[in-house]
Amino acid sequence: MRIARFAKGDGVAYGVVEGEPESGGRPPRPGLTIAELHGHPFGVDPGGVRLTGSRFPLAEVRLLAPVLPSKVVAAGRNYASHAREMNGEPPARGPAPSNAEPVIFLKPSTSVTGPGDAIKYPVKITDRVDFEGELAVIIGRLCRQVPRERAEEVVFGYTCANDVTARDLQARDGQWTRAKGFDTFCPLGPWIETGTNPTDLELTTTVNGEVRQQARTSELLCDVPGLIAHVSQVMTLLPGDVLLTGTPAGVGPLTDGDEVSVTIESIGTLTNRVVIGD
Repeated sequence: MRIARFAKGDGVAYGVVEGEPESGGRPPRPGLTIAELHGHPFGVDPGGVRLTGSRFPLAEVRLLAPVLPSKVVAAGRNYASHAREMNGEPPARGPAPSNAEPVIFLKPSTSVTGPGDAIKYPVKITDRVDFEGELAVIIGRLCRQVPRERAEEVVFGYTCANDVTARDLQARDGQWTRAKGFDTFCPLGPWIETGTNPTDLELTTTVNGEVRQQARTSELLCDVPGLIAHVSQVMTLLPGDVLLTGTPAGVGPLTDGDEVSVTIESIGTLTNRVVIGD
């Protein structure tokens, strides 16, 4: 099931996307509809989430970031290929069998933006802004100290993400908060897919239609259950929180006017255009 958050008129709602988008590329709007939900998936309405009976052509609504998280927790160096292209080594093995212990960092909730929204390039502060296509995990319930064998129980679903990074600031600062924390530096979308298995999905990032990243989630050093277990040992995760699982090799710079798309098998395509910001 694909759960989207969307704007219609002056209101915002969640809905179920009906119809089958094409595999790869941006989803075609004609023929797809969105069935409005009463409430939202992370609510506490005793009546539960249910369909209102209203449906809209997808072309007539504006898709928004599928969640407004309290925090975005990201894994760094979680593909060996990316760790090496950044002149580093993959993280050492952690306590979980067959899983590396990832470097984790936070992106502020204010960095989140939606499909079709602009990525604003802060040209007064940075000289290089890079794309980083990633699989994102959406947490479905409050949880802490989750064992990896129960990690699936706390997952609501998955979406596409772009961990946009000011690469020169990342190198200059020695830590990553400023480089990854600008407004619009965490595009998410186009919706949440609740029914996919994240073990071995193809991830492709394109810039202006040219493939720049191509990998499979089976290459993750710390898989999704391991990442949930690792992060939840450190901090409580709330419904709607987002875990970014890391990016593969092939990251590179963006310039004004570029269109960057992140496509993940069985989920969809997230597309954003770069514009000059303050």
